[in-house]
Amino acid sequence: MKSKTRNFLILSLGLTLGVTLSLGFSVFADRDNANFGPLPLQELRTFSDIFANIKSNYVEPVEDKELLEHAIRGMLSGLDPHSAYLDPEDYKELQVGTTGEFGGLGIEVGMEDGFVKVIAPIDDTPAQRAGIVAGDLIIRLDDTPVKGLTLKDAVEIMRGEPDTDIVLTIVREGLDKPLKIKITRAVIKVTSVKHRLLDPGFGYVRITQFQSNTSDNLLDAIDKLKEENDGPLHGLVLDLRNNPGGVLSAAVDVADAFLENGLIVYTKGRAADSEVEFKATPKDVLDKAPMVVLINVGSASASEIVAGALQDHHRAVIMGRKSFGKGSVQTVLPMKNGAALKLTTARYYTPSGRSIQAEGIVPDIKLERVKVTTLEQSEFAPVKEADLAGHLENGDGEKGAASAEAEAQTDEERRAQLLNEDYQLYEALNLLKGIQILQRN
Repeated sequence: MKSKTRNFLILSLGLTLGVTLSLGFSVFADRDNANFGPLPLQELRTFSDIFANIKSNYVEPVEDKELLEHAIRGMLSGLDPHSAYLDPEDYKELQVGTTGEFGGLGIEVGMEDGFVKVIAPIDDTPAQRAGIVAGDLIIRLDDTPVKGLTLKDAVEIMRGEPDTDIVLTIVREGLDKPLKIKITRAVIKVTSVKHRLLDPGFGYVRITQFQSNTSDNLLDAIDKLKEENDGPLHGLVLDLRNNPGGVLSAAVDVADAFLENGLIVYTKGRAADSEVEFKATPKDVLDKAPMVVLINVGSASASEIVAGALQDHHRAVIMGRKSFGKGSVQTVLPMKNGAALKLTTARYYTPSGRSIQAEGIVPDIKLERVKVTTLEQSEFAPVKEADLAGHLENGDGEKGAASAEAEAQTDEERRAQLLNEDYQLYEALNLLKGIQILQRN
């Protein structure tokens, strides 16, 4: 079992109160900002003139502090969707934002064309149970239109006391008219890692978010799967669908659990300290048993690091749909007033040098999200050899045949249930079985 050897202070961004402001990860830093070029004096004069005109002529008095904060927020929001100014309250929430327990709806969100976009619903939360899916655009919060609100304003409306309701009006691709979905707020307790045996020898691990303890939980889950299986696993499905990211070091440790050497991920930016490499340490916890990683459009940031590393090292087959494409690094720079600057400072790259930013991870095998239904049984069963008069007996005896038939029926029922519940997972299991058969022969 691999031990955690990394102590980088690298955390996920966002207010984890049921709705988060952004994806990705950040590095807390205190850089020397003295090395910049000459000041743009003409532009600063223009800014000063505009400031003075607002102070003199705006319909209502405005405090200098409020105007300057607006200017700072506007300056950062114009750079990219993930750079932002964090006031002291936001900054405090960021610092405690990876505990895995918070209040709200249970969705990761961003901003798109003035509307709130759902990056991913979190497992076992009110939002997921209500039917919110990745890609939904929220256009109204109760009776309040989203257009014109900042993301922070929208997040504050969506928060609230547990057991209170909010109605989200959403636009969903493929539907002709908006949907209204009522959600009851709750205290969200995120279980980072879930596991179960799909079939004898074949395990399933789902990571919902990358938290500080995720890699330890993953190793525990694999140990439990081996115990339940009474031996090593023949294959594993790692489910990263709708995983919006989280703690970078956790993602690195998860990828490291299945790799024995080589790069996992590296970052590049303008500043020298933004260039960092993360490398694998010896020991594969699965002893090279085949893996399938499931991803979709809700898989972002840290999830893409894991999928990209395993794909580049040919350690796993990536299956599903193209991922979100969040490949930038945000650095959190504390300010003297208790606030902080969250600034995009680098891009991250997979071991082969691919930038995931705005591109995402393309799966090796593309699978759409479909619902499979079983055809109606014909009233006439097909005729088999065993139905023919005078057929030869099997030769293994009736007891062996009956036992094999009962076992086959149980396996068939289990597969049919999995097919109806999760077609992509069903296909991932089939692929693992095929790989295992080839390796056995």
